[in-house]
Amino acid sequence: MTTSTLFLNARVLGADSENVLVENGRIARRGAPADCEAVEVVDVAGNIMLPGLVDLHTHLREPGFEQSETVLTGTQAAAAGGFTTVFAMANTNPVADNAGVVEQVARLGEEAGYATVHPIGAVTEGLAGERLADIGGMAASRAHVRVFSDDGKCVHDSLLMRRALEYVATFDGVLAQHAQDPRLTVDAQMNEGEVSARLGLTGWPAVAEESIIARDVLLAEYLGARLHICHVSTRGSVEIVRAAKARGVCVTAEVTPHHLLLTEEFALGYDARFKVNPPLRTEEDVIALRRAVADGTIDIVATDHAPHPIDTKDCEWDSAAFGMVGLESALPIVNKTLVQTGMLDWSAVARVLSSSPAEIGKASSAGSLGEGAVADLVIFDPHASRVWSTSDLSGRSLNTPYAGIELPGRVIHTMRHGYFTFHDGNLRDEALVAADAQKYGHLSSTQTVAKD
Repeated sequence: MTTSTLFLNARVLGADSENVLVENGRIARRGAPADCEAVEVVDVAGNIMLPGLVDLHTHLREPGFEQSETVLTGTQAAAAGGFTTVFAMANTNPVADNAGVVEQVARLGEEAGYATVHPIGAVTEGLAGERLADIGGMAASRAHVRVFSDDGKCVHDSLLMRRALEYVATFDGVLAQHAQDPRLTVDAQMNEGEVSARLGLTGWPAVAEESIIARDVLLAEYLGARLHICHVSTRGSVEIVRAAKARGVCVTAEVTPHHLLLTEEFALGYDARFKVNPPLRTEEDVIALRRAVADGTIDIVATDHAPHPIDTKDCEWDSAAFGMVGLESALPIVNKTLVQTGMLDWSAVARVLSSSPAEIGKASSAGSLGEGAVADLVIFDPHASRVWSTSDLSGRSLNTPYAGIELPGRVIHTMRHGYFTFHDGNLRDEALVAADAQKYGHLSSTQTVAKD
């Protein structure tokens, strides 16, 4: 039985309206006639169609921290934000430092069906920074891990970092570094500067990030290995990455939505929703980060979705956990900071939020709207606007920093592998999504036929 959906009047990548036919989990035809036969016809009324978003930096918390998030609830948040593929960080309990844990995380994603889940493997055992984890075992596992990170902690030992880069280079993997010199950030609470001094909070200097990035690009250059820099947050970091790329170093970089919008000034009220690692920086840093995305120095936007229970954020700043949720709000923030400012068009948005993260993470079936591609896509109304609130969240945790801020744009539909996970502004039923995933889940491991 053929399963098909015809999207009418879709502005694909922001271009002129066209009709797109999806059949049996793939994009069958671009520019299809309006009377083309389909089981379901969806008129998207000139809204934007993008390839399903890909997040290279998500914390799903399972196993071990299910009070904050699970693979199911985290991928529901992803679907609500237009994401069809997420890379799950390794700081779980037990740590994802072996084949057994990464295969468990991947299986939970397959069963839930809201997004394709690619586990990220730990670089070191237990994230302790002392011995390499079973990188080869995770790479060869059913989860087929290609991204490795101790995110939340820095691989600060230079020799260990060298060995890890050498190892992942043997199978074209990538090491994603959380750039934070631990000796320069002891008890650090927020960006080091005038605001931290006024608040009496221990400062987090920009050089703690920049010094690690400088070391690591030199190692990557020496070894010819692939290096990815997580959540770049300072002007100096941008300049280091820009210079490395000019020399031909195999380095990529990401920025979070919150570092594109928020500044250290939001900490003035001691509201721990704004406590994050790396910290919110200055307005000058925000401007530099936006320009770096626009000129390609920063390759992608990644959410660093970091859910926490309410009691770990609704408390004194010093005691609060670092982190913010961000899957549902990412696309509106990119719209606000990069599209409405004229720095990116919608084709470039597709690059930084879909095709480039898919390429970095080797998610071969994601990031395309070409004919024959797996039908992962999102329909977005860029003109809808609302004041953000916790009611806009679909995950388990409520630690959004955007409550009370007006954000432009709304996800209307998210389609994964040819079936809806988010439809007409609502999550689809868990049982229906799981059943559809059983039919089309195999497409995650197939090659994309065509790239846009």
